[in-house]
Amino acid sequence: MPMTAHDIEDLIRSEFPQAAITVEGDDGQHFSALVVDESFRGKNRVQQQRAVYAALKGKMDGPNGELHALALTTRAPA
Repeated sequence: MPMTAHDIEDLIRSEFPQAAITVEGDDGQHFSALVVDESFRGKNRVQQQRAVYAALKGKMDGPNGELHALALTTRAPA
């Protein structure tokens, strides 16, 4: 079953409840997300993105992943 932007936001929000999260995309496979969270402060971009991908709980893993592509932007609040 294809994922929706709302599904992705829910998964990310489960790990980052205070984050500002914007997920866009409507083809069920290709999405973009912006995640702004205080927990990213002092972490480099790779560390931030790994934390978000971990929140997706394997939905992108392997050839049968439910989520094909996610363009991800992360940062700490200004």
